[in-house]
Amino acid sequence: MADFAWRDGATGALLIGGKRLEAVCHGPPPREAPTIVLLHEGLGCVALWRDFPRALAQATGFGVFAWSRAGYGQSDPVELPRPLDYMTREAVVGLPRVLDAFGFRRGVLLGHSDGASIAAIHASSVTDFRVRGLILVAPHFFTEPEGLASIEQARIAYESGDLRARLAKYHKDVDNAFRGWNGAWLDPGFRSWNIAESIDYLRVPVLAIQGADDQYGTLAQIREIEERIYSPVDVEILADCRHSPHLEQPERTLTAIADYCSRLSRIEAVEVEMS
Repeated sequence: MADFAWRDGATGALLIGGKRLEAVCHGPPPREAPTIVLLHEGLGCVALWRDFPRALAQATGFGVFAWSRAGYGQSDPVELPRPLDYMTREAVVGLPRVLDAFGFRRGVLLGHSDGASIAAIHASSVTDFRVRGLILVAPHFFTEPEGLASIEQARIAYESGDLRARLAKYHKDVDNAFRGWNGAWLDPGFRSWNIAESIDYLRVPVLAIQGADDQYGTLAQIREIEERIYSPVDVEILADCRHSPHLEQPERTLTAIADYCSRLSRIEAVEVEMS
């Protein structure tokens, strides 16, 4: 039994591991159509997806579910410092509970940045036949000097610039959100973080999207997917785009995702006919 009452545009909350997590849904419920599950970036939350979830539901005909992980948005905070394997813990413990709580039946995990890493880890290490595809937007599989330098710049902007004030509009405990992310990534022990092996175990079609000017990751992240993956993969590199393709190039991003979901639906229909 799902804990979340699905209604187009509805907001609500899930209780996962003793934490209250804000959530929102758009489009048809899981019993009527596949669902795209949105996993936000390291400083993201429900509100920071802006109008993308609704536009995504309209473009694909799928339901769209988004929530703020613990420590973000209006969800309950987490204890700091975050463990350096926080993305793996979220992928194998937190995400399965969320999927069960809103009644996920079949669909796609769409992750952005940290969320893409979590989605890839989940799909490669958790046996969940409900997950039929992955959309990885600006994914991280290993640390890079360029990305760490940008994260250090974010720390400076938070401590001496206006970044804290801007983020405080979206996170009820802004220090918890920022320190949890920034502190983990800038921990010396995190420099050796590498989850690229997860690509070897992916067995669902993948769409990878990245901005050509992404300040948090180079195209080496995408090349890692292309060189290691066994399942079908489509790649979209967007010019004049940095770390958030869905906000900076929304039309091109939505078109790529809608095409991917349409092909996925056709594949599923053929499989049903053959069975």
